[in-house]
Amino acid sequence: MSYESRVGEISAIYQAAAAVPGIRGPNSSMLFVAPGSMTRRQFGMFRRDMKARSGGPDAHIHRTFSESFYVLRGTVRFYDGTGWVDATAGDFLYVPKGGIHAFRNDSDKPASMLILFAPGAPRERYFMEVDEIARSGKQLSDAEWNELWARHDQYMVG
Repeated sequence: MSYESRVGEISAIYQAAAAVPGIRGPNSSMLFVAPGSMTRRQFGMFRRDMKARSGGPDAHIHRTFSESFYVLRGTVRFYDGTGWVDATAGDFLYVPKGGIHAFRNDSDKPASMLILFAPGAPRERYFMEVDEIARSGKQLSDAEWNELWARHDQYMVG
């Protein structure tokens, strides 16, 4: 869909870095730089900062949005469905809808990356829910994890 008017509109949104909401866990933090609610659901962009050897999610897919990863610093290990690759600052991974992927920080140094997903699903809810579960110490059953993942369009593979 394109913009049809010949006249521009005042619609830019500025957000100072200090005002970016997010979650800060013991091994990683997720900053909601541009959630879909800010971008008219066209895309969402988060920043993930990971401590050394902090791991990451197992292989999974998303059915309703693509995901892109851009490494800012450190080494992030990406899985593309066939194997793992060590990505460093400036490296990029694009995962279309249905693409198998995973990431983790296995290195001895911190790592940071931007995650862009399109369209802009409300992904912040997923990360907030997982963070709340971790902080509470609650142990979910496999069925409860599967229900949570399905609600957030995340389907584990293998």
